[in-house]
Amino acid sequence: MHSLMARSGHRLVAPTYTGLGERSHLANPSIDLETHIQDVISVIRFDDLSDIVLLGHSYGGMVATGVADRARDRITQLIYLDAFVPRDGQSLFDLNEPAREPMRKAAAAGDGYRIPPNPSPPDTPQADLDWLNARRVDMPVKCFETKLKLGHGEPGMPRSYIYCTRIPPGDAFGQFARRTKSEAGWRYFEIDASHAPNVTAPEALMTVLEKIVA
Repeated sequence: MHSLMARSGHRLVAPTYTGLGERSHLANPSIDLETHIQDVISVIRFDDLSDIVLLGHSYGGMVATGVADRARDRITQLIYLDAFVPRDGQSLFDLNEPAREPMRKAAAAGDGYRIPPNPSPPDTPQADLDWLNARRVDMPVKCFETKLKLGHGEPGMPRSYIYCTRIPPGDAFGQFARRTKSEAGWRYFEIDASHAPNVTAPEALMTVLEKIVA
């Protein structure tokens, strides 16, 4: 996505959450949703970023909603890519109750506080699958348990939702597709891709993103 963004004249900034990726050595039981919101807020602050189109994918929708609440003067648009769209006081487990107990049990069966990543979509090319599997790490369960706290209510900037239509069993995001199609203040888009189009359909995703920000 970095090269596609650059060719379109955009700069892609992709902060790494504490405890994940190259920051996996910082993993600990106290990491929660608030930690990851502060990770992104700090990048915005110390890199002095403005005129931001903020995109949240999957769990990242929880983080993006919190960031948009606290950095409203820096963000011009908010995009959810097959993502959770929380309201004030909701956790990811509130929005995906069927996953609550299985994920907690998975954490308890391991080191007590982290959940293994979900399998990649079945249409992920093998080369991409190998790359992903070498980099994906377990996620602190508190990230899913923490209830989002909004100081200003619903985000006020333009919001768009991109729904991936290659739907797996137990679709967690259809509820947000239905909500954003019918609720005022949203633009709604669909993409013929599975849950990670940045990996499986980057060109198609870039086309939709260009349409949104044009």
